[in-house]
Formats: sequence, C-alpha cells, structure tokens
Amino acid sequence: MPVPPLSEAGIVIGATPVDWRAAVRLAGEALTAVGAAKPGYADEMVRMIDEHGPYVVIAPGLALAHARPGPEVLADGLAVVTLATPVAFGHPHNDPVRVVLGLAIETPASHLASIASIANVFNDSDAIERLAAASSAAEVLEIMGAAQ
Repeated sequence: MPVPPLSEAGIVIGATPVDWRAAVRLAGEALTAVGAAKPGYADEMVRMIDEHGPYVVIAPGLALAHARPGPEVLADGLAVVTLATPVAFGHPHNDPVRVVLGLAIETPASHLASIASIANVFNDSDAIERLAAASSAAEVLEIMGAAQ
C-alpha cells in the first residue's frame, strides 16, 4: 500500500509553533486544506495525545499525529509539518520533535496498513533528518515517496 495521499497543500515547511499542541494543530490545518479532514480533527488529535500521552512520537524527532476514523475525517490524507524550532511532546527518548506528520484515515480497516506504509518510508535512517532539512514541498514529496 502506498502512503496516504500527500500533496503540496498538505506540506508546511519551517513552522515555528509555540508548543506541541500548536504543531499538531498545524498538521490538522494542513489536513483540512487538502480536504482530508474537517477543522475539528486537529482538536481530536490533540485530545488523543492529552489522553494517552506522547505515544505519537514514534522515533527521535518524529511525531505521527492522528486520531480515530470518525466524522471529522473526510478522506484518507497525510500532512507533513517541518519545524524550524523543535518542540517537546514529553516523550522520554524521542524528544524534541522536528517533523510532525498528520494522518487522517477514513476506515479502521485501512488505519494499520496506512501506518505501516508510512513506517516503511522511515526504514531509510536518514529520512527524518532529510525531512527536517527540506526546503521545499517537492523535496518532502520525494522523500515521502509521493512525488507528483
């Protein structure tokens, strides 16, 4: 399965959020911009982290923000937000985060497959560093295997 749909409109380069909540909301706004989610989805992603802790910080410097499929999700989609200033999520080993991925998935059945396809991108040990250093949406698309 390829990574969920990712387009230039879903990419934010060099953001400067004040904290992890603002970083996750930027990812939610990008998912809304591409038509994958309603504006309330960002709040759902933040709520999941508030309830379950920083489980979304899946590797050093990388967070995969998402919430359950539900009425706030309109279509499968992916967003990538790179941070000019890293933010802490409170993860004991993988903070600070430099790249936040936002994931919206319509159905529970495709949720795990989508996460697995994203994880495959990061089999390349340099992928997080390359994303964090990317200076254009085209670079991000290429790294994520979603070049148009």
